[in-house]
Amino acid sequence: MNQDQAVLLLRLAGPLQAWAVRPEHGRRETQGEPTKSGVLGLLAAAQGRARGDDITDLVGLSMAVRVDQAGELLRDYHTTSDHRGGPLPSTQVNAKGEQKLTSPVKSTYVTQRFYLQDAVFVAALAGPAALITGLAEAVRNPAFPLALGRRSCPPTQPVLLPLPEQAESMQDLESVLRTVPWQAGPRAQQAHQSRRDPQTVRLQATIDDSAGEYTEKDVPLSFTIGMRNRGQRRVRHTWIVVPTGLPPSSKPRRTREDEDHDPFELLGW
Repeated sequence: MNQDQAVLLLRLAGPLQAWAVRPEHGRRETQGEPTKSGVLGLLAAAQGRARGDDITDLVGLSMAVRVDQAGELLRDYHTTSDHRGGPLPSTQVNAKGEQKLTSPVKSTYVTQRFYLQDAVFVAALAGPAALITGLAEAVRNPAFPLALGRRSCPPTQPVLLPLPEQAESMQDLESVLRTVPWQAGPRAQQAHQSRRDPQTVRLQATIDDSAGEYTEKDVPLSFTIGMRNRGQRRVRHTWIVVPTGLPPSSKPRRTREDEDHDPFELLGW
């Protein structure tokens, strides 16, 4: 990175996470990894920005996300009723801006909310050094509670990761992510220890790339309630090998012509 640019590293882990792109009242799904709108929302909360504040500087940050521990999908079944026993309002409003009642009348809503449980991600954001420095300080001492996509999903510590010394001179986020040690939990690390090469692990990553062949519609234009439109960004998906910090295995290592693709590795052989 040049002297005017810096990188912020975040460890996004917690019992539950929820990263929605198209939130709906009856069914609130989650993406398999953090969205740009969700990560920028966390940073805006850390700085104490109001929902209507300008976020142009945050949107300009480049982002890459590494999946250190994919977690499992959890479905939470909800019912909602009025404690007075009356009919529930609908999502429609009349000419006066007042909510209409459901038709036919409903006394109970059924909703489903989806979460990622026990997932761990590393997010890297690059931008102007002054902005990154301010964001790092805000994450250390947040103005508002931090959340992993929803208010009910607080992160575990540490959220802010130190930038490895060898990464300071690197020019792209993918290279930076290759230097950050694996952040998975003890159970995943213990399972990985039984592999023939436990000192490295191959992880999925999604990286902002103007020439990327995939599109994500998760760039926030505003966090104002009722105006949560999303813009698009181009990304590429890739696999990167990172150090685990685990000791070497006593198993003999197979010799293969193609070391980058080993289907047996997925089975834990």
